[in-house]
Amino acid sequence: MSCNYIMDTDKIIVKNMSKKFRLRNSGSQSLKASIIDMLMPNKRRKKKDFWALRDINFTVKSGETLGIIGANGAGKSTLLSLLAGTKIPTSGSIETRGTISSLLELGAGFHPELTGRENVYLSGAIMGLSRQQMNDRFDAIVEFAGIEKFIDQPVKHYSSGMYVRLGFAVAVEVDPDILLIDEVLSVGDIDFQRKCIKKMNSFREQGKTMLIISHDLHTIQSISDKILFLKEGSVIGIGNPESIISDYESHSRQEAAKSLQREWGTGRIKITDVKLCDNHGNEKEKFDSGIPIKIEISYNAEHVINKPVFGFSIADEEGQLVYGNNTQIEKFETGTINGKDSIVLQIDDLNLATGNYLLSFSVHSDDHEENYHRLDNHYPIRVENSKEFEGGVYLPIKWK
Repeated sequence: MSCNYIMDTDKIIVKNMSKKFRLRNSGSQSLKASIIDMLMPNKRRKKKDFWALRDINFTVKSGETLGIIGANGAGKSTLLSLLAGTKIPTSGSIETRGTISSLLELGAGFHPELTGRENVYLSGAIMGLSRQQMNDRFDAIVEFAGIEKFIDQPVKHYSSGMYVRLGFAVAVEVDPDILLIDEVLSVGDIDFQRKCIKKMNSFREQGKTMLIISHDLHTIQSISDKILFLKEGSVIGIGNPESIISDYESHSRQEAAKSLQREWGTGRIKITDVKLCDNHGNEKEKFDSGIPIKIEISYNAEHVINKPVFGFSIADEEGQLVYGNNTQIEKFETGTINGKDSIVLQIDDLNLATGNYLLSFSVHSDDHEENYHRLDNHYPIRVENSKEFEGGVYLPIKWK
């Protein structure tokens, strides 16, 4: 890594950075295959390139906290490893300024045969701190980790929680300029997580820089100045935490719904677009229960068709039907249609429990003999409901 040409306010600059791994086409190599590889190089099994990260660009300024989110396998941990210097980019550059402390995986950097005390001093030495500097920090590290009784036991006997507590305590107490934290905090209990968040907030107040990976979207939104969204090794977005997390949740719902989606029908009428809007006409995917929803269904009829039936249904995220209705049930006459037009569905009160749901839309003949077009489970939405009740649907009730 190079620290040249970085502005005083910039702690990290990543430019056009990519990371490639070489993977074999098959699994573990047998002894026979290894011998063939050595004796007959031209017979070696082919390897394929796997790009864990491609063309990554971002800057983190002094005092900023960057949250990193994405599904498993998106490249989050690889990115932190590259920033920590434990991996080298295949192309592009990473520039940093200041000392870096990292907590990338459970027990990373700890020698299992050494005691907690010995590992603390070893970690300090690796960071370039003198023994006296570590003496000054030692009590604070042990107190934060809460493992006073076990500090002189080999860490191979530690539980996962003890590993994380000690690792985090060391990472923050060595007073780095940049702190890198992977998802390991999820291993700790609630009290420890509160202590970590408090410590990280204190870290931010000191003008330090943090990069943190977490699947806890609420926590990462609360502590981040901006968020980086990775998908399959590429940057989908970076910026305002609320906006980026909303995009990530939308992508997640879309991915989860793919296996349940189905499109079919004769095509004599085609549903060309569906817009889900709040009562102000803003397109949304997240709705509060009790707020009206307006759904505009655009269609195109190839020929004159009399009294088609438009319908919709709501299913839970597993595809189980919650509610269904159509224009025929509601005795709404659609008349004769031809060409392009739209029909509007108004839901005055979406009395559903908090959760993810899948919307389906259809149009079929009046006699139910012909399905013109069906889009099953194509539109995932999120519903938030502040009321407490059991089940999936809220019913207004009174007790007397």
